[in-house]
Amino acid sequence: MVTGLRREARLLSGPEVEVVAGGGDRRRLEARLEERAAWANGIISMGIAGGMAPGLRPGQWVVARAVLDRGMVLPADTDWTDALLARLPGAVDGPFLGVDTITTGKAEKAALHRATGAIAVDMESHVAARVAARHRLPFAAARVICDPAHRSLPAAALVGMRPDGRMDVTAVLRSLVAEPGQIPALIRTAWEAERAFRALLRGHRLLGSGLCRPDFA
Repeated sequence: MVTGLRREARLLSGPEVEVVAGGGDRRRLEARLEERAAWANGIISMGIAGGMAPGLRPGQWVVARAVLDRGMVLPADTDWTDALLARLPGAVDGPFLGVDTITTGKAEKAALHRATGAIAVDMESHVAARVAARHRLPFAAARVICDPAHRSLPAAALVGMRPDGRMDVTAVLRSLVAEPGQIPALIRTAWEAERAFRALLRGHRLLGSGLCRPDFA
């Protein structure tokens, strides 16, 4: 399983799945996945994502039919995708957009949605999909919306992720000292993130230890 933050990794860990947290470092994540691909029997991207389609709310599950990566369309396994959708209440399916830097502003998200049709954006699914395609492994992606399409993230929320997937609290505090006016937006972002993490944990429990993965033997 591929995710972004250490907190996501703790929530999603299980006996049958190794969780790799990207921490916003694409090259490091790809190298770690390449090391594990030889013995893996599937790769799934899970965690939180930014909403791009209007109407998606914090805490709502989205499941990828494909991941868009710099002009390439990397399809998800159809059977696995359908199984995830059947198990996650209210889940919406569509393409995800993979990016190497955080997509923050509502105007940027709206423009990317119009250009690509992607319903959600994250920084790990495209890396996971590329490695899965190279090794001919089944791939799926299921994420929970954290920041909706009509919301821009405050600067303090953007500086807090370290390359190992942990949060840099000191960097967040420095940002708040430099620009205290963003405190209300940061509080709202934190509340929406907590809603997303709770939904992530509930959905993960619904999927069970096998994450609805069909038999790919």
